[in-house]
Amino acid sequence: MATAAFEDIAETFDFLEDWEERYRHVIELGRAMPALEDTFKVAAYKVDGCASQVWLRPQITDGRFDFQGDSDAMIVRGLIAVLHALYAGLPVAEVAAVDAPAELGRLGLNDHLSAQRSNGVRAMVERIRQTAAEAV
Repeated sequence: MATAAFEDIAETFDFLEDWEERYRHVIELGRAMPALEDTFKVAAYKVDGCASQVWLRPQITDGRFDFQGDSDAMIVRGLIAVLHALYAGLPVAEVAAVDAPAELGRLGLNDHLSAQRSNGVRAMVERIRQTAAEAV
């Protein structure tokens, strides 16, 4: 189960020739994402378990999940953008049903991220799932 925005990313990844191009695309996704205001870069929104500084600010409106995010590392900002495409707009009750490792595996991210980055992605997914579960 993936959103249309995530499917667009998956299609682009299929089109790109090599991992260097895909990596650049992830970074571009991060650059295109709106920055999180500094007032929200606080401990309550900080994600532990990431090598970089990462903040996720959840927003639930009319039962739908969304979030803003930011990082001090460009590739991580891109990974946040990918997760945003995967989860944004879903009904809160459906967030737990998303098999993030499988969906991210379709992009090949599991094979091309360092162990620290992979741990960070897992920490972000866990925070998203936890936040949605608390809102249900």
